[in-house]
Amino acid sequence: MQRVAVSGASGMIGARLCERLASRGVDVARLVRRPARGPDEIAWEPGANTIDADALAGIDAVVHLAGENVGGGRWNEARKRRILESRERGTRLLAEALAGLARPPRVLVSASAIGFYGDSGDPPVDEQSPAGGGFLARVVRAWEEAAAPARAAGIRVVHPRMGIVLSASGGVLGRLLLPFRLGLGGVVGGGRQPMSWIALADCLAALDHLLGASDLDGPVNLVAPEPVTNAEFTRVLARVLHRPARLPLPAVLVELALGAMGRELLLAGQRVDCARLEASGFAFRYPDLESALRAELA
Repeated sequence: MQRVAVSGASGMIGARLCERLASRGVDVARLVRRPARGPDEIAWEPGANTIDADALAGIDAVVHLAGENVGGGRWNEARKRRILESRERGTRLLAEALAGLARPPRVLVSASAIGFYGDSGDPPVDEQSPAGGGFLARVVRAWEEAAAPARAAGIRVVHPRMGIVLSASGGVLGRLLLPFRLGLGGVVGGGRQPMSWIALADCLAALDHLLGASDLDGPVNLVAPEPVTNAEFTRVLARVLHRPARLPLPAVLVELALGAMGRELLLAGQRVDCARLEASGFAFRYPDLESALRAELA
């Protein structure tokens, strides 16, 4: 039986990924920030730079999803430091522990994000495109570089650069549902910023796919093949919910309320290409936004 360790296993993506893996007979071990309560848990504490390396013995693969929520509140210096350190320190701690095993796992799928590309605007970007500017781009570069010890030890390291993951239980879509259902939705800023998204079901399937795609390493964009503008996203979500969406959120209010976080998360955008993922044999179940929203909100 394959044994897979998952960090961030209680999060929106991690919890569902653990369910998916277990449903196909995988032995899942969750990394937890407390003493382990059984063989299906591995204790670690990135903030204290501690991990039970002995419990990692026999692990075949690792999916590393843990990290401070970038949209959890207005960015001040303390929050920005937590966002960066939770990713950089946690990833390096895990990568070094895996590299030190007598039998390292064959693959580390270490989460990343399309924030790597910064505010790239309308021209398409792919895995060969350079890093953009801004705080999130710096975070993602450090996040990916922190996995270097695992790669140096011969472990196949994949960085799924995830777009906006559509889930009714959290993330961008989860936050938008209440105002849109109340008829208070609308475009953000000018509405022209591109949004590269992926349905939660496809994100889970793609992460599972990366575990077995032995020809893939390095960055792989996890986005649907049909990005949309913010204005298009607004229209489709309103149509699916059968609600009007006539209350725009001007850029100046976003700036006043959220500062740099608003600029990078709401007003910036990327049109991200997923050709590398598709070329590896992955098929999207929900390639267009309307089908993805209808399935998630059914």
